[in-house]
Amino acid sequence: MAQTDRAAYLDSLSPGTDIDHRGTAFTEPLLNSLLNALRDPSTGHPRFGFARFGSATFRGDAWFQSAIFQGFAGFGSATFQGVARFESATFRAGVWFGAATFRQMAWFQSATFESIAGFGSAIFQKAARFESATFLDEAGFQSTTFQRDARYESVTFHNGVWFRAAKFQHAARFGAATFERDAGFESAVIHRDARFEQSIFQRSVSLGPLMCAGKVLLSEAVFSGPALLSFAARHLVCWRTRWSSTAELRLRYATVDFAHAVFEHPLTIAEKAAPFVLPPGQPVDEQVLADASATVRVVSLRGVDAAHLVLADVDLSECLFTGTVHLDQLRLEGTCSFGMVPPRTHWRRWHPVRFTQRRTLAEEHHWRASQPTAVPGWDTAVLGAGHTGPAQLAPVYRALRKSLEDTKNEPGAADFYYGEMEMRRHDRTGTTRTERGLLHGYWLLSGYGLRASRALGWLLAAMLVTVVLLMGFGLPRDSPKQRATGSVPSSGGNVTFVIEKDIAQNPSEDRITRHRFEKALNVTLNSVVFRASGQDLTTAGTYIEMISRLLEPTLLALAVFAVRGRIKR
Repeated sequence: MAQTDRAAYLDSLSPGTDIDHRGTAFTEPLLNSLLNALRDPSTGHPRFGFARFGSATFRGDAWFQSAIFQGFAGFGSATFQGVARFESATFRAGVWFGAATFRQMAWFQSATFESIAGFGSAIFQKAARFESATFLDEAGFQSTTFQRDARYESVTFHNGVWFRAAKFQHAARFGAATFERDAGFESAVIHRDARFEQSIFQRSVSLGPLMCAGKVLLSEAVFSGPALLSFAARHLVCWRTRWSSTAELRLRYATVDFAHAVFEHPLTIAEKAAPFVLPPGQPVDEQVLADASATVRVVSLRGVDAAHLVLADVDLSECLFTGTVHLDQLRLEGTCSFGMVPPRTHWRRWHPVRFTQRRTLAEEHHWRASQPTAVPGWDTAVLGAGHTGPAQLAPVYRALRKSLEDTKNEPGAADFYYGEMEMRRHDRTGTTRTERGLLHGYWLLSGYGLRASRALGWLLAAMLVTVVLLMGFGLPRDSPKQRATGSVPSSGGNVTFVIEKDIAQNPSEDRITRHRFEKALNVTLNSVVFRASGQDLTTAGTYIEMISRLLEPTLLALAVFAVRGRIKR
């Protein structure tokens, strides 16, 4: 178009005029002239009818601030070589930016999209800023590429919004956004953090499967309806997140921080063993997480009311439980793993220290590692454990024990019972010295009735001591003989005899003989099963047998109970 023709054309325009500039190469003066020609005198803002800029090229900055598009606005395949500014613009009849390229920053702050807004396959090479924008109808960002930050803070989506297969090469920011309907992020890939802090999801939402190479931040977000969240991410942070309905989190790779989350309906956190699959059966590409650990770990449940919480197939070895409410109602499904004690034998001064394997809490690792007499192997890198000690850990172990007992998992509950007793034994504030002494003896004899090998070892030692004592002091030299004494009256009549037994005497030599060993073993074995042997004993032997009949059956019972605790269901 010639210069004179162009001027005449611009002079003929009036606000609200339909324009068609598809394929036009706009310089900045030409665009400014067009916008000035369409500027409403009363408001000073450009006002368009139908505006078609498909395949247009904007070589300078494109200034559409506060513009009003009364008809459809088409920017499909347009190229913005400079800054694209659409702040406070109003699109009343739909807008299409499909396959558009924004080479500099794209500003859409406070823009209003009253009808459908399409950005499918668009490319934002610099930051895309949609803060405080309002989408009254559906918004589509399918297959859109954001090469820098995508900022949607305080955006309101009144209808569905779709980011299927979108690629965020930097962070995606949706802080304080409001999603009144569906939010689709199927197979979206975010190379850095996905930030949804303080966002509001007003209806049921199925978010994901979403791939995130950084953190998914849902802190202080609100889910008003049922939620199904499918994330493959390195971290998931849900500080003070509120769930007002049922929810399920299907996760891969993620380290989950659920501190102070609030929910009053069933909520499940489960590991997804296999990759997520999209219709028609195609697995989601997880290349951005190729170097991440496949295990889903929960690192904090502090401040959570666990009455409706279900954990399935997650790693709890680093999880902080102190401060969790209704922990006894927590349900553990599948193979939830906990931390273990140091696996090897260590030497402390002159004696070895070996821990029997059991499931432990992260806070116990931290507390034991902080003790002056700690052996190597306890995990010292427990973040957030603070000054948690035995007084705080005993009730936590007790609640977890009850939780497993209620699901008939007696072997699993046994480990938490052991942890509870250990914390009571080491608690110098809530446990008296006498009680600690009793607990120490109970631990030493049988590991609180849970270590059969320890009880059997003490039983064998007690039997050996009993046999040796009986051979040395308890068995008489010979079996005492009965002796009858009496007198025959001279006048005849009845004869009276008094039968007495000699006092049993210890031999002065040859106490350790095979014959005496067999007798001592017989007495000892009868004592184990709480029976009297009927063997003649010395006075010392009688007391030895009495003590063995009290101690040895007790040790045998402790061993039986320990075995039962490991096999009972």
